[in-house]
Amino acid sequence: MLYNLAIVIYDFLVHLAAPFSRKPRKMMKGHWVVYELLRQQVEKGERYIWFHAASLGEFEQGRPLIEMIRVKHPGYKILLTFFSPSGYEVRKHYRGADIVCYLPFDKPRNVKKFLDIASPCMAFFIKYEFWKNYLDELHKRRIPVYSISSIFRRDQIFFKWYGGTYRNVLKDFDHLFVQNEASKRYLSRIGIGRVTVAGDTRFDRVLQIRQEAKDLPLVENFKGNNSFTFVAGSSWGPDEDIFLEYFNLHPEMKLIIAPHVIEENHLVEIISKLKRPYVRYTRANEKNVLKADCLIIDCFGLLSSIYRYGEIAYIGGGFGVGIHNTLEAAVYGIPVIFGPKYQKFMEAIHLLGAKGAYSIKDYEELKNLLDHFQTDEEFLHETGKNAGDYVIDNSGATEKIMHMINF
Repeated sequence: MLYNLAIVIYDFLVHLAAPFSRKPRKMMKGHWVVYELLRQQVEKGERYIWFHAASLGEFEQGRPLIEMIRVKHPGYKILLTFFSPSGYEVRKHYRGADIVCYLPFDKPRNVKKFLDIASPCMAFFIKYEFWKNYLDELHKRRIPVYSISSIFRRDQIFFKWYGGTYRNVLKDFDHLFVQNEASKRYLSRIGIGRVTVAGDTRFDRVLQIRQEAKDLPLVENFKGNNSFTFVAGSSWGPDEDIFLEYFNLHPEMKLIIAPHVIEENHLVEIISKLKRPYVRYTRANEKNVLKADCLIIDCFGLLSSIYRYGEIAYIGGGFGVGIHNTLEAAVYGIPVIFGPKYQKFMEAIHLLGAKGAYSIKDYEELKNLLDHFQTDEEFLHETGKNAGDYVIDNSGATEKIMHMINF
């Protein structure tokens, strides 16, 4: 009852916010048409495998499995749902799925209506998705449901004395494919035994991204033949204050910066801190890019391909709520640097342990590290190799999961 009340309250608040905020408004519009969209697009007699991702990051984790099923079991159709507009709006035209839509709020009536129309033959919930009513109803209908790339920690509600209701939700899964042994141990302590340590499918995804990396002639021209290039990805103001200070004082180094926020006021702020020639990517051409020392990426969708043009990568967010994706850079076999707030990200911790990454707390630490990388080629190459090897050594989760699913 408390869970259902919380869902009703959340639904009400989203409706309340919709007239004043773009994100809730997009979510509501998507919810209003979801059942009609399903009625129009679900083909009777076809077998649908349902994947649910909260947002874009979770989708990227599930994507290798979706695409492997497409190749190995082409007789199935794929239904992909998102909870967040930041996932749906970016991937609503994703060709790897036959149907892409929002997931209606987890109310009993919505759940039954959704499952009656979609009628999936199996379901995959990615990472942290534990919607009680959907899982209960899937279990009741004997539709196999799996959790993939999930990770469990001691402080989660499942392991609290008052978490009995939520622990029961985990029993709805036919199998949980978790990222690490610790997750398996925590689940074992509360009686959940259908668990396999498969690893994290994100490693498979970044290897896939590396294979599909775009050729970017303007970036290649900017880099030139012998320049030492520093790529800063998903940076925020506090990150930029530190590495821009170093860049301004070191003419031997070029900088590619892809800020997390590309709104005009942030771009102007970055430019105001630069003391060397720059060009914005959307205004770059074959001539002016050769005169620039800093290339500012003022558009989305290029960062994962840009890392391969760098000798070193800096990942932003470590002076705020937490770092962004380190694996997208590490996969290219280059050293990774980030700020002090990385503790919630296991791949960052493991990269540090593998000596493929370094965390810095201030400008002085960054200066010493970059000076070391530029003067010690062996240190640079060894650190990069450690980063690349870490990604390769932890790949293969998708294959492990595929071997254990009954199609």
